[in-house]
Amino acid sequence: MELFTDYTLRNVTLGSMLLGAISGLLGCFAVLRRQALLGDAMSHAALPGIALAFLLTGQRNTLTLLIGAAIAALAAALWLLAIVRATRIKDDAALAFILAIFFGFGLVLLSHLQRHPNAAQAGLKSFLFGQAAALVERDLWAMLAIGGPALALVLFFWPQIKLISFDPDFAHSLGLPVRRFEILLTGVMVAAIVIGLQTVGVVLMSAMLIAPAVAARQWTHRLETMALLAGGFGALAAFIGAWISTLGEGMATGPVIVLTMSVLTALSLLIAPERGLLWRRFRLVRNRWSEDAA
Repeated sequence: MELFTDYTLRNVTLGSMLLGAISGLLGCFAVLRRQALLGDAMSHAALPGIALAFLLTGQRNTLTLLIGAAIAALAAALWLLAIVRATRIKDDAALAFILAIFFGFGLVLLSHLQRHPNAAQAGLKSFLFGQAAALVERDLWAMLAIGGPALALVLFFWPQIKLISFDPDFAHSLGLPVRRFEILLTGVMVAAIVIGLQTVGVVLMSAMLIAPAVAARQWTHRLETMALLAGGFGALAAFIGAWISTLGEGMATGPVIVLTMSVLTALSLLIAPERGLLWRRFRLVRNRWSEDAA
């Protein structure tokens, strides 16, 4: 009950569940479009945006820092798409290039800012690995302010996004502005990433974006069901992880949530009907028994 009665634990639990639900749902499109590594690159690319936002404002306002992170992550994603389309560089090489440049620049800025007393007190380094215990009520509202519009855009353009996620060539033949919707989906991924930076950090955020969607994909063939399951898995993992982190003194909440989500994903890969490894093994053995009996 302390997860809901204690102020700090309540903020950690609700913030983590909010992150899990939003990132899990929005991460479905990254998985279906085979852009899981893009999410990893954008999460690392958000770091210089956080540092620059603090450098320009001099204040550790959560919404301002997250907006700076979103701008940096979106700039990295658009730069990546431009490199892939305008040059002969492959996706994986471009991803590694963008990730290294932005993350390295972010670390340089953090090192520079740590010389200033107000920057050290702001705890900007907590964005590397997350610090869920530092969540306060205004942070939850900032997460809603960024994640809410992203969810609203997805729901509003659901038919078009669904078609582009599965068959962009057919969508283009129908006259849909595929490139604009791809930019929209990239922006949605950015929103999912930046709201989790304070909770799990830039290093682990890609797991919260991808793992719930991978787990949900094992249980269904329908996008609508997959999105709901991914949001549910993300929220469940966040709740269990937040609860487990309270059992040990000094146990970091973000990594525990990621490990919990990894366990749920592994179980889904094993026992999910039709797609699960154990289920497919059972079906193979059953078919052999049927052939031997015949």
